[in-house]
Amino acid sequence: MTLPDNIQNKKLRRIAEKVCNNIPVGKEDALYMLTTHDILDLGTIAHHIRTKLHEDIAYYGVNMNLNYTNICELRCPLCAFSCDENDEKAFLLSPDEIEQRIHSAACSGIDEVHIVGGLHPNLTIDYFEQMLRLIKKIKPDMHIVAFTAVEYDYFAKKNKISLEEVFNRLMDAGVEALPGGGAEIFSPRVRDIIAPKKISGSKWLSVMRTAHKMGLKTNATMLYNHVETAEDIVDHLSRIRDLQDETGGFKTFVPLQFHSENTALEVTHTTTGYDDIRIYATSRIFLHNVPHLKALWMYLGEKMAQTLLRFGVDDIGATYNNEKVVHAAGAQTPDFGSETFLKRLIHNAQLIPERTTASYRTLWAGPEKEYV
Repeated sequence: MTLPDNIQNKKLRRIAEKVCNNIPVGKEDALYMLTTHDILDLGTIAHHIRTKLHEDIAYYGVNMNLNYTNICELRCPLCAFSCDENDEKAFLLSPDEIEQRIHSAACSGIDEVHIVGGLHPNLTIDYFEQMLRLIKKIKPDMHIVAFTAVEYDYFAKKNKISLEEVFNRLMDAGVEALPGGGAEIFSPRVRDIIAPKKISGSKWLSVMRTAHKMGLKTNATMLYNHVETAEDIVDHLSRIRDLQDETGGFKTFVPLQFHSENTALEVTHTTTGYDDIRIYATSRIFLHNVPHLKALWMYLGEKMAQTLLRFGVDDIGATYNNEKVVHAAGAQTPDFGSETFLKRLIHNAQLIPERTTASYRTLWAGPEKEYV
């Protein structure tokens, strides 16, 4: 039987026919997928694409988070992590503190460091170059995924240099890939509510375009579960897909479930399990040109992240030692997951765990007995 033959819902069957004929699904298709109650049919299509791309492999990473400061000029309503400089909770890591954290994590066997922080008014690009070179000195093969598009734009303005020079200098110091943070939702209406001082969605895409042209691969994120509409989600997905058609630089799409505790946003509803499934499955089907779909278990909870491995997701996230941002907003998950824990989640979903970095270079794929 072909894929469409397995789909009972007539509209979803037509979408499945497009998928089988390599025809990108349209915005109206995406709106329907985001509202359908036939999530098993929807999941069948998403899992078909996931399997075609990755067979029975599911990826995970062994990494750490390095949040170098929570002092930030923006103070976005959506953020529970940021502080003013004179706040009692404010911090800025010194080179010695960074060295200590990286050395300890490197000794534990991590492969990658994920670096993001606030827009600190007193930091110059020299601080970041020193940070990156220090990491490479401690562990030369450490994969460094560092700084959001928002940070790169700020570095250029703060140091009065071009964006291209910022990328060149930080790539020379050790940056190998970009996280996808700061995208939020591209809708100007929504951004004016949740992050009014942050760069626009168009500017975020422009920074990523430059990164891609300079040879960097990046993630792209989407923050949902606040004041967005289904139309806002479709617009966001569409603009990601359009830029990917142009540059091919996005390797992973990462929907992020918003947590509102300790933020300035009043959110009167929260997504259901069906909503989460629809968003991830729709993203997998709509973003035919982005190879990976990641569900961060720390945002969603391990049970939902595991379930999504059967609804289009191929990457469950990583160990994330010392994660700060989502836990400041009230996430109830642990702030660290062991490698054994992640492999077991994947194995129990009847998939094969593969240890990797943001480059998706395989670092471990062992026999079944090693992770049961």
